[in-house]
Amino acid sequence: MKKTMLTLVAGCLLSGSLFPAAAGVPDNSGAVEVRQESDGRSRMAYRGFIGGMMLHTGYVCSRDITLMTPSGPDNISVGGAPFGVGGAIRFMFGRHLRVGAEGYVSTLTYGEHRSHAKTGWGGVLADCAWKLGGCRVFVGGTVGGGSQTNTTILSPVGNDYLTEDAVSYRKYGFIAVAPFAGVEVAVTRKVNVVFKADWMLNVSNPQDDFVTGPRLYVGFMFGHLD
Repeated sequence: MKKTMLTLVAGCLLSGSLFPAAAGVPDNSGAVEVRQESDGRSRMAYRGFIGGMMLHTGYVCSRDITLMTPSGPDNISVGGAPFGVGGAIRFMFGRHLRVGAEGYVSTLTYGEHRSHAKTGWGGVLADCAWKLGGCRVFVGGTVGGGSQTNTTILSPVGNDYLTEDAVSYRKYGFIAVAPFAGVEVAVTRKVNVVFKADWMLNVSNPQDDFVTGPRLYVGFMFGHLD
């Protein structure tokens, strides 16, 4: 019996030394190769989304414009603090890249008789974000288009059905590029307060009365991260 036990133990030790793979010893080189391949595939993997609504203001202005009125030319200066609302959604890939879309409507009221320039735009966005403590800093840009409606009123408008002579109405479309930067402050794991600044550029249809300048945004972003 003792000889039989000794023979079995010796056989197990011999087989383990001769066939390490059969004994359950992993092939480290293969594991490293698989792990590297997996890391390569996941480097730009989808990680979740974030989206929400924002209010904005800032300071925008146009070039000086000359209107032809019944009494002759009239020079108008357009500028001031706009007010608007809109939103954005971003899909996150890898550690830094985010792509998505956004859209806003912004209204500037100016002049003695409450003239107004209304701008609506939207497009595809892309940015890069970096975590900094409990915040996320981001820099990117939006490419898209929109339209502006400019109603300039040079005299009081009565509450009646009479047409007005001293009113100019213009509407036109454009293609826009809007670089932006901002920061998202985490409130909970799924809720962030976002602060953003951008500057929209009319690249296809520049007009003297097109209003542009720095806009400042604040809002809430809701999302899910893997």
